[in-house]
Amino acid sequence: MKILTDTQWETIKSILPMPPSSRRGRPRANPREIFETILFILMSGIPWGQLPDGCPPKSTVYDYFRFWSQTEGFMKLMKEIVGRLAQKGRIKPSLCFIDAMFVPAKRGGEGVGLTKRGKGVKVQVVVDQQGLPVAVTVASANTGEPQMVQGLLPLFPEEAQPEKIVGDKAYDADWLDEVLAQLGIEMIAPHRSNRLPQNKTQDGRKLKSYKKRWIVERTLSWLQNFRRVLVRYERSSLLYQSFVFLACLMILLKRFPLL
Repeated sequence: MKILTDTQWETIKSILPMPPSSRRGRPRANPREIFETILFILMSGIPWGQLPDGCPPKSTVYDYFRFWSQTEGFMKLMKEIVGRLAQKGRIKPSLCFIDAMFVPAKRGGEGVGLTKRGKGVKVQVVVDQQGLPVAVTVASANTGEPQMVQGLLPLFPEEAQPEKIVGDKAYDADWLDEVLAQLGIEMIAPHRSNRLPQNKTQDGRKLKSYKKRWIVERTLSWLQNFRRVLVRYERSSLLYQSFVFLACLMILLKRFPLL
């Protein structure tokens, strides 16, 4: 099973931490085979216990996946790759778009919220003008979009921090505007219907960019092509978020095979 090119794996290997080797027992498994098996699970949605013949043992794959999740390896990997692409001018974060999607959580677990649509989580993503993911976060489904933005802020690489972020009415919050303004980020979102005229802060000129919100909606549809992201089966929020980071990484690798 070969999903990555040799060049891509060399880049990924230089960023991902590796578990400490044991002096006894079996020799270390091939990290590339394990990583590509995890990508196969991400894309196919196959359960851990149903890996096809020729794949590494399920326990080994799961142990590596859990280790990389607990050490924030996948988050660091995406952050590093986005930063490198921004340095090369391949990602253009001057104007970004933000939106969130609901993901059902069939098995429940930690970090799952109850809504009218059922139990689930929200996946929130920020993309550039090409629809390439710059940062992504996951929260319970009953968490408001403005509150989720605070979880996104530490995930922006310094080279890819947006100058302007365009969102829908859910992001219309004065306190969020103030928080982002302190970081040099301008939030552009149409006002909610209950806004008083004297409290309006947006004008028609800035809202012209709102017409391009289809860009982030398209990226959310790309994420739904990864079966392990489309439905959350992991009871651990940390493990599910790792799959989301990997899905965003695969979108970047598809656009830029040579990092």
